[in-house]
Amino acid sequence: METARKLVPQVSLAEIQKTLGQIRDSIYISPCPESHALSELTGAKVHLKLENVQRTGSFKERGALSKLMSLSPAERQHGLIAVSAGNHAQGVAYHASRVGVRSEIWMPLTTPGTKVVATSKWGAEVKLVGTNVDEIFEAAHQHARDTGAAFIHPFDDERVIIGQGTLGLELLEQLSKVDAVLVPVGGGGLISGIATAIKETNPAISVIGIQTANLPSMAEALNQHRPARLDAKRTIAEGIAVRTAGTKTLPIVERYVDDLILVDEDEIAAAVLFLLEEEKTLAEGAGAVGVAALLHKKLSLSGKTVAVIISGGNVDVSLLSRIIERGLVKDGRLIRLRIALPDYPGTLLHLTEVIANHNINIVETSYNRAFHGARLGHTVIDLTLETRGNEHWQHLTAALEKAGYDFERIL
Repeated sequence: METARKLVPQVSLAEIQKTLGQIRDSIYISPCPESHALSELTGAKVHLKLENVQRTGSFKERGALSKLMSLSPAERQHGLIAVSAGNHAQGVAYHASRVGVRSEIWMPLTTPGTKVVATSKWGAEVKLVGTNVDEIFEAAHQHARDTGAAFIHPFDDERVIIGQGTLGLELLEQLSKVDAVLVPVGGGGLISGIATAIKETNPAISVIGIQTANLPSMAEALNQHRPARLDAKRTIAEGIAVRTAGTKTLPIVERYVDDLILVDEDEIAAAVLFLLEEEKTLAEGAGAVGVAALLHKKLSLSGKTVAVIISGGNVDVSLLSRIIERGLVKDGRLIRLRIALPDYPGTLLHLTEVIANHNINIVETSYNRAFHGARLGHTVIDLTLETRGNEHWQHLTAALEKAGYDFERIL
């Protein structure tokens, strides 16, 4: 990708190297183990850079601390202001509190209580204001100007980009050989920093961005060669749910990033489930997008050494349960059938015998005579079933057809 615009001059390999030296003692050097399961599935040698084990659960600490350390003592006295309902909020709050700087985190009124509590516990003053994020950003920025406080943008800030770039240098120290790095993309702060660090060190290494198809703000910005505002849309990859790419990050992405891949909601859910089951690690939706791209063969890296950034692991338990369920559906391990049955004694017994003979567990049942187009003298039953996967389910399909059942899969 090439750019006709000028790069941000402050974001350089030298600055990233300098910043890594400054923050190294305050940032956990996250592990980068090989994922044998992913390696076997993809034919590549896949390493996972586990930023989900940082103190606040994500890479965001790096950019927050980089910005904080660039402030003069006089600037620190006025405190910090950030707008965030997630990882950025916790990163700013934690490091500001650690060095004795007052921080305010502005959040929408709709922010879940768990996120408010998680940010408050790091010592920040949380302000719940409004529901429109754009208006909150503008109000917080104006308040920072009025009070002299430092406003810390979640991604479109030179010092934040530089801080995120330390992850790239750390990765190169841990792996003696790497051919490609997969990086989650929202507004572009993380991939801009990592791409600068890696490409300025070794241009032969591919840097590939992975973004949710529900909010492809960076992909759209690359298409239009300018940041474009997308309509709001929900995604389980909340950490990269950014409607507009950064004006400072876009030219860096255009220059250094080799490709940008989109993954959908079901693919992300399956990746979260895979990491839980196979790697025993909890990743939030945004943190799992790189694994989603590999699992669903969005790119071919067979024979290569690949590093995947697991950018964070902060996820609400209620959302996690829905993600796991969606991942089970994607893998064919949780299915729902709608079956038409003659309405007389014994028909349900025969149906359950067919299912039991294939060692499939019935999780939930729902009878209905009045809806779903059931004929007189018939009923319709919805069954939620647990299987071992698509092959197991296909064997049941063949058995149901042989037994003469009229059915459809509805989930």
